[in-house]
Amino acid sequence: MATQESGQCRVCGNPIGTAQQVCPHCGSSLATPSEQVIITGERQLVLVADTISLRDLLAIIETSLAFWRRRYENATGVARDKAAVALQELSQILASLGQQIAQGRETVHITTRLPAQRRYPLACPFCGRGNRAQARFCVSCGSSLQPPLQKTYPPPPLQPQVALHSHTGRVRQINEDTVYAGTFSRGNEHIGTLLIVADGMGGASAGEVASQLAVTTVKHFLQQALNKNLPGDDEAWLALLQAAMQTAHEQVAHAAHADQHRAGMGTTLTIALTVDRRAYLGHIGDSRAYLITAGTDNEAPLCQQLTTDHTIVARLVDIGQISPEAARTHPQRHILYRSLGTDQPFVVDTRVQALAPGDILLLCSDGLVNHVTDEELAQLVVTNPPVRAAMALVDLANQRGGHDNISIIIAHFSAQSAM
Repeated sequence: MATQESGQCRVCGNPIGTAQQVCPHCGSSLATPSEQVIITGERQLVLVADTISLRDLLAIIETSLAFWRRRYENATGVARDKAAVALQELSQILASLGQQIAQGRETVHITTRLPAQRRYPLACPFCGRGNRAQARFCVSCGSSLQPPLQKTYPPPPLQPQVALHSHTGRVRQINEDTVYAGTFSRGNEHIGTLLIVADGMGGASAGEVASQLAVTTVKHFLQQALNKNLPGDDEAWLALLQAAMQTAHEQVAHAAHADQHRAGMGTTLTIALTVDRRAYLGHIGDSRAYLITAGTDNEAPLCQQLTTDHTIVARLVDIGQISPEAARTHPQRHILYRSLGTDQPFVVDTRVQALAPGDILLLCSDGLVNHVTDEELAQLVVTNPPVRAAMALVDLANQRGGHDNISIIIAHFSAQSAM
């Protein structure tokens, strides 16, 4: 009988099979996806595994330079000064890329700057899922992990204590964010909890319309689908989320084309659907989802970003062209290359995240993370009840400028019903 070839997980170093998509030891993704991003006309930025073409990146910078040059020529006052700063920074990046290409370099390695993932060194002998080192029962199937090993019934579903808060901020006149937290049920059967953050764009009231329409469409689509039947596995749940987001994209695009005052409107959309001890995530844009857990003893809380920002500036951080600190105030930080409802390529990121008692999911719009660091997020969330933490985080973002709408959802999971 042929045996499956094996390799090593790039995160924990344990042996894995070549056909596996997720490491059974630490839970890390083993996929090496590639994607194409249309940047202008028919030109595309191609991202393959962990490398990016310098010439493709150069095309992005040249396009951005043209954009800010037009802004500089047509603007006055503060707007003109802002455009001048952008042109200066982009010119420096352009010069750096030109030098690297002149030296014969064709690609650069993408080193993501996300926090280290949690380690799951204890593999379940029955389902193969990774667990914490001191776990007594498997987080996935509930089997005993202590001798004598014995397969048991799955543990009861986790219960979330949820809080949400949305604020216009100190600069904007209209709140274009839409947030939602609610539950799904079929008869007397509880199915799961749905969390959504959408950050609309398009000016005037168009952004508000786009985010509200997207959230309403997703809620209705999921309720109709779940009333008929429940997905049987992780892949089916993710496919359901993707179909819901595709429908929302079509609805927002149709509304934008039907009204010239709303032309070009769109929205980000970040969704977490929690079922039993799983969180199914769908994401497009630069709103974010985090997994936060309290540290042991004197260790700091662990804050893992579960989503990827679909912005040009985030890509520049990935390849080391600018620092994460500079990205927070970069004049181009809001330029998306993916969003819902617009004419950009519609590609959704999905993933499955196992949950354990004590885990905290946090969803937010970029108006929060522009002013608050990941470390501050984690510390406030683990030391305060969800309602108090949500209020404190929004207040902190406003104290530091509140330049955009600020929205947040916090879900703290426990093995017992939240009071």
